[in-house]
Order: sequence, then C-alpha cells, then structure tokens
Amino acid sequence: MADVFSTTVACEDCDERKADLQETQHEVIDCVQDPARPGTCTLHYRRPAGDAAAAISATQAQAAKAIVNLFETGEVLGHYGAVTVLAGDPGHLTYGRSQTTLASANLGLLIARYCQREGARFGERLKSWLPALQARDLALDRDLRLHNFLRACADDPVMRDEQDRFFDEAYWAPAERAARKLGLRTALGVAVVYDSWVHGSWAAMRDRTDTQGTVAQSGEKAWITRYIANRHAWLAGHPNPLLRKTVYRMAAFQRLVELGAWGLPLPLVVRDQEISLATLSGVPPGCYDGPQPGTRSVAVSSPLQRGLDVRLLQLGLCLSGFEEIRADGIFGTGSAAWLKSWQQAKGLPPTGVADPATVAKLATV
Repeated sequence: MADVFSTTVACEDCDERKADLQETQHEVIDCVQDPARPGTCTLHYRRPAGDAAAAISATQAQAAKAIVNLFETGEVLGHYGAVTVLAGDPGHLTYGRSQTTLASANLGLLIARYCQREGARFGERLKSWLPALQARDLALDRDLRLHNFLRACADDPVMRDEQDRFFDEAYWAPAERAARKLGLRTALGVAVVYDSWVHGSWAAMRDRTDTQGTVAQSGEKAWITRYIANRHAWLAGHPNPLLRKTVYRMAAFQRLVELGAWGLPLPLVVRDQEISLATLSGVPPGCYDGPQPGTRSVAVSSPLQRGLDVRLLQLGLCLSGFEEIRADGIFGTGSAAWLKSWQQAKGLPPTGVADPATVAKLATV
C-alpha cells in the first residue's frame, strides 16, 4: 500500500486543498482538526499509482528543485541535516533537504521510512522517537538529542537517498501533476508550482490568477507572470511576519521571467548562488564521509577541523549528558568547551583536545 502523506493547512483552506489533491488523482483519506493547534487541519492522502513520465527533462527538474532548495535552506543541493525551529512557525520542528515538518506528520513518516531501510546507520537509535514523531508531539521542538541525531543522519547516504525519494513523492510529483493538469509545460512554470506546493497556498493563488484569465486564455508565460505578481502581493501583505519575509522567492522568479529563462538553461544565478552542472553534481553541504573516528586528534585549529569524526565526537558528548552541544561536524571553541567539561567530569586534564583514542571512545554510535 502507498505511503500516507500529510499536509497541514488553515481550516478555511482545507476544502480547497482537498479539491486540489483530488483533481490531481490523489486519494484523500481524511481531514483531522487538532485541538492543540486551533484553526488548522491535517489532510492525509495517498499519491496516485503509475505516475506519468515527467513533462520536463531531468536536468530541468534538477534546476527547479535547486531553486526551491535555495529558498528553503540557502544551498543548491539542499541541506540534508538542517534542523530548524522558528518561533511562530506552524510547522514547528523542520528537517532536511526540503524542510519537512513535525506538525504535518511528514517528518514522522520520513524518519519511519528511514528506520525501515537496510543499512540505516542511526535507524535503531531513532526508533525510540517514532511514537512522539507520529503523534506530532511539540515537545520535540526542544529535544536536543533528537536534533543532533537528525543532523548526524546527513552523513548517512541511506538518509540522503530516502530524503530524495520522500521529497520527490510528497512534493515534486504532485506539483508536477498539478502543473501538467493546468497546462503548464515550461520548466520555469513547473518550478513556480513546485515552490508553491512546498511553501503553501498554491490552490488559492492559482484560483486568484485564473480570475484574470486562465492558462488557456492567456498563455502560459502571461499566466505565470501574473501568478508571481499575485503571490508576491499576497506574501507581502500576509499577517504572518515569517511569510512576509519570503517575498524574495517571487522576486527571484520574476528575475528569471525578465531573463526569459523559461527552460531554466544552465548555468543560472539565483539568490547569488550558481546553479550549474558542476554545482548540481557536487557533494551536499554539511555531509561528511570521513575522516573515520580514531584516525586523528581533534582540536581547535585554523582552519577549523570538520568531518565525520568531529560529528560523531559531538554526538557522543551529547549522549554523555552535554545535550546543548551542536553536532554540526565543525570543531570550534564551543565544542572544545563541552569537551573540557566532559574531561573534567571524567577526572581528566581539561585540555579541550581529543586524542585518537578519546575520539574513538566517544564516537561509538
């Protein structure tokens, strides 16, 4: 049976999003109002079986996804280990390349899928959090151990592959179906729909734009240009200050329209970042496959030491009771201070330097 995905919307937008899902052949299972989050509904749905082939090329799809990755995490390839909790964000704890959320229940689904994968390095350790994730327990916003495990998962190729699959199924595929159904065929047009599917309120903005002329009546380029303007105005006047700050998304799309980049030809510059075959084939930021723990000493240096051994050392310190350490794989003065505290607790000289044996001992996860 296909995975059940979720999307959280304002109750007043629930019928509209439900209709949008049904129009693109999704099976809507139910709509649940959560008393802990008044005014919001969570729709559960399954994607349709046997999707049609993509309407745009694989390279164009990569470029479209890279644009939204830049919007979401500031990175062309996305940030697989990004953990974010913003005050006032209805999604609460968000994670990964395309920032899936705790409140929608999609974060719980992603982690459950990862735990089921053969070779998942942190699968067994994360299973203990599954009930809370699936219950959308908002206490997880403050669970620093979980946050550090999520960051460390970025180094596991199994997690990166699962995120790619998950985000394609939950966001890219339905957005592309919605674009096809509307009659949008250009890579830029599909990218605009994908951005709105990830960001929210696609259906409302689509319908608002249709009142000024449908795609069939206006032509794709004119419709997309109006859609961008309508969404820019909607974001700029939104009562939620977090959404008002995201008008840059529409400014970036407007620039691509002005450049005539309807096919998203590479190379492109979006948000001062290069999208090219080179950047699309690089190593995702913040992901490490070495050095292995115990192969070097770890200490504050210039440039700062980075890598898998640093990440696992930090995770080991977190699991030893020093939960406020951030397992980002970069050994700076903050990490050295937590290491000194651990050394003092063990009756060792507080040097802030971990020899290979100490690294290997702490990095046992």
